[in-house]
Amino acid sequence: MPMALKSDAFVDGGPIPVRYTCEGEDISPSLYWEDLPDGTESLVLIVDDPDAPDPAAPRMVWDHWILYNLPPEGTLTEGMVSAYLPAGTGEGINSWGRTGYGGPCPPIGRHRYFHRLYALDTRLPGELGTPTKDALLLAMEDHILARTELVGVYEKASVKV
Repeated sequence: MPMALKSDAFVDGGPIPVRYTCEGEDISPSLYWEDLPDGTESLVLIVDDPDAPDPAAPRMVWDHWILYNLPPEGTLTEGMVSAYLPAGTGEGINSWGRTGYGGPCPPIGRHRYFHRLYALDTRLPGELGTPTKDALLLAMEDHILARTELVGVYEKASVKV
């Protein structure tokens, strides 16, 4: 079976509940993975929105959450914060200029939120510190064994078009 990323909060292609957005508690949904390839030493999770700021005229990709060196065994529980990440997990800088999860908060329209999981054949070096997404993608470039994604959608109730 191919590698899979799943959540108890939403299904692939389905709506992300308000609880996980700026209109709710702005906490991360639970995530878990299955069927990792043999040789997986660590995982990278990147959550981003390619529809920013307006799905009708996207101009940028907004990074919501960046994690690296996640252990192959395990999950991310709902409401995950830095202090409770699995030992050795590194965090990258999101588009708000900080680490940690930032939930969907689209200014206009219905946006797609890609939760991408990469299986790597190594643990990335600690000197990465708190990388940007681009720096992380460069560091993992020759180490990707497999990747999968889980996509959720969200549109603010107050700005539906």
